[in-house]
Amino acid sequence: MAPPLIRRLYPRAHENRLPLDHPELKAIRPKFFKATLLNLCLYILLFFCLFCYLYGSLFQQGPRTHNLHILFVDYDGGIIGDAVRNAYSSLQSHEFPSLIPRPVSQFPTQADLREAVCHSHYWAALFTSPGASTRLGLAIAGLDATQYNGSDVLLFIWNEAKYSAIMDSLVSSSLHTLSDTAQASYIALNGTSAFSTIPSTNNAAAISAFTNPWTLTSINIKPTTQGTRTVYNTITIVLVLIEDFFYLATINGLYASFKVYTRISPLRIVVVRDAISITFTMLGSLLNSAAIWAFKANWHVSGGQYAITWLTLWLFAHTNFLAFDVFTIWLPPQYVSMALVTWVVVNVSSIILPFSLVSPFYRWGYALPAHAAYELLTDNWSHGCNPHLSYALPVLFTYEVVGLVLTGIGVYKRCHYAVILEETTKEAMRLRVEAVLKLEREHDILAQREKSETSSGRVSPGGPSRATTTSADMLDQLDQASREQRRQVETGLQQLDTEIERMGTRASRASNSMGPAFCLIGSRDE
Repeated sequence: MAPPLIRRLYPRAHENRLPLDHPELKAIRPKFFKATLLNLCLYILLFFCLFCYLYGSLFQQGPRTHNLHILFVDYDGGIIGDAVRNAYSSLQSHEFPSLIPRPVSQFPTQADLREAVCHSHYWAALFTSPGASTRLGLAIAGLDATQYNGSDVLLFIWNEAKYSAIMDSLVSSSLHTLSDTAQASYIALNGTSAFSTIPSTNNAAAISAFTNPWTLTSINIKPTTQGTRTVYNTITIVLVLIEDFFYLATINGLYASFKVYTRISPLRIVVVRDAISITFTMLGSLLNSAAIWAFKANWHVSGGQYAITWLTLWLFAHTNFLAFDVFTIWLPPQYVSMALVTWVVVNVSSIILPFSLVSPFYRWGYALPAHAAYELLTDNWSHGCNPHLSYALPVLFTYEVVGLVLTGIGVYKRCHYAVILEETTKEAMRLRVEAVLKLEREHDILAQREKSETSSGRVSPGGPSRATTTSADMLDQLDQASREQRRQVETGLQQLDTEIERMGTRASRASNSMGPAFCLIGSRDE
């Protein structure tokens, strides 16, 4: 039993409840539990597959670290380069980035190395400075030791804006480990002969050069150290998708509340609906970009980069708005929620890690809008040092064009079914009203006939006894006629219920084509 307070708040909640052994409940009970079990299995299986997909994209990231290729060019051509190669030989494994040596002739200058990193041919470029071994030897020997610059010996070029967390943990960290190991290798290769050259007096600078031959120098194309960088390729994308879905459901609710699909021409609806979605995604992306800039800390980005970030997020948001709308128009209603959550998971999984660190299976994510948008953002933030526009822009524009076409056709579909829904609802109401009026007319006719026959029986000539007998016979006949007409009315009502149920099914199908909808404040057509 419900508490008294709840019973007072909702006094009619227990009205017209059927007992558990009622035939109607017995008929629907197996269907209900069968449908419940089917949906339970489908959703559990779906989310199990999505979890496996997500975890699979992160699985064995470490053993795939060797797929991160780092260019190595030895401009020095001396013992320091040998030390680096020896150090890499001791560190080389599946869990360490691959060092790819290339001749100086292929990359004559430091600018060529930067260009190779900018074009994403390599994740970083490690190189020795020309004459570094000679300068180090002279410093250890005490010749010009005070002028020796240990930061101009071993250097690397990288772009921290590209998957910042991965660049820090796997690229920069690994190269520092390689540098430290190379120092130990240098001492092992040249320690005895170099130590003997250290002068006996005024040797502080020489000993310092011997014990700490160099410091690895970072040439970071785009320093990206702010804390918010960790969510640019995760939560930021998820929130954009959620924002699009909820506003789409709101728009659907407003269109249904104001009966737009039955009042305005489809072409006008297409234009206005696209204008609303473009405006919403434009303003949402503008504020999203503003939030990124507000918490960028010491991240040096310009106003022009802000504008391009806004445009990229705008294009990404609108393509997803259209994608969600396509799902709600063309997929069966029972599969829409499954499609939406799947779309969110596969898009986010395509940008959590670079494809170099995941199974080749996941590279189909090149065709997803989230990956294309993140490639555009990275290119923008690093001043063009991720030039994948040749496929990223076509991917987004393909989604945009296809989405506009399919949602435009979908408006005509919704208008068609909205008319069907309205006609069906009116027809069902008309049939119910006619049935009630017919029942009332039959009741009135029977009441008048009974009254008339009873009155004529009282005045029948033949004495009281004959009058009573005649009246009783008439009442029996009247009762039989009444029962017959009631049976006819009941049969008609049963047929009416069947017809209304069929019309309800038709109306339900029409209503489902409208997509998910939320009814919010101000959504009533008053």
